This record gives sequence, structure tokens and C-alpha cells, in this order.
Amino acid sequence: QVQLVESGGGLVQPGGSLRLTCAATGFTFSRYGMSWYRQAPGKERELVAVIDSAGYTNYADSVKGRFTISMDNAKNTVYLQMNSLKPDDTAVYYCRPALPRDYWGQGTQVTVSS
Repeated sequence: QVQLVESGGGLVQPGGSLRLTCAATGFTFSRYGMSWYRQAPGKERELVAVIDSAGYTNYADSVKGRFTISMDNAKNTVYLQMNSLKPDDTAVYYCRPALPRDYWGQGTQVTVSS
């Protein structure tokens, strides 16, 4: 059974940093890529960052140069380091494995506000 548990969100001032963590179980983590998505109030869920099983990464234009996605296969965990946060980054953040079926965790709230 696939389970995804996101954590690390919180309230941060503009310009601050947060590190999100997604702990995954129920599948062979090292064989699949992982993604981070976010959904702001009243908006559709959007793709933020992707990492494939070889470690190649890609980012939405809005976060390039500020966010970094990484994986630790030994811990079955994917991270999202978020720097230089802006109010527009406020959203619930979700991780998603590149599996044939869609699986989502409960998400973690990130609020960027002074």
C-alpha cells in the first residue's frame, strides 16, 4: 500500500527558507521519479519540481533558482528545499511518485507572510 507523508511546512516571512520532506512507503522508491506539486487557494494544483530515478531534475519557471528537489533512496524520502520564499509560494505542497496510479499524501501547508 503506497503511503506518502509530507512535512516541514509552516509560516515563514518573505525571503525565508523551508525544507519540505516526503516519506514514501509501499513501492520500490529508487525505481521511480518523484514530484512536488502545490495548490494555492482558488487555484489548480500545479507542478513545482520533478526528479527522476537517475537524479535529473526540472522545475517550474516560477521556482527556478530558488527551490531544489532531492532524493535519499536509503531513506525513501524526497525533499524540497525552498529559499527566497515569496507570498506567491503560499500553498499546500504535495509529493507524488511517478507510478502508474495517482497517489497523494495529505500535503503540508506553506504560508509566506510578514
